[in-house]
Amino acid sequence: MPPIEQFHPMVLHFPIVLIMILAVHDLFGLSRGLPLGGRGTYATVATAIAVTAGVSALLAAFFGDIALDTAVERGFQDGLAEMHEGLGSTAATLFAIWAALRAFVWWRSIEISGWKSSLVAIVDIALVLLVIVVAYFGGQLVYEYGVNVAPVMK
Repeated sequence: MPPIEQFHPMVLHFPIVLIMILAVHDLFGLSRGLPLGGRGTYATVATAIAVTAGVSALLAAFFGDIALDTAVERGFQDGLAEMHEGLGSTAATLFAIWAALRAFVWWRSIEISGWKSSLVAIVDIALVLLVIVVAYFGGQLVYEYGVNVAPVMK
């Protein structure tokens, strides 16, 4: 079994991909005039994607905290890690809130159409932009500093 700090990079790709798929899904639905809420098939698929993205984002943040603790124990000290952790935790929280809102809309069978569909697409795009920023800083940690992939030189 791999060390627990390696679960973060294994899990984190799910919310990244899923939020992008959700944005494309919702933009396509918006362009076709499909309702993004309610209990229709299209809205149900969007809700499933959102909930899976939210849950996987929380898991990635949980394992990210463990990975950061491991890196600090090994001697890594850099503000970049704290920035990545803060942004990642914020993203995970926002993904979870978005997932809960989408699940609530589905559960209550609330129709989302018209200008509200545009608002949904704007939130999706904002979440995609946020995840790109978080991923950029995470990539720097790995590719420039070798966090949890290379021994720290003292």
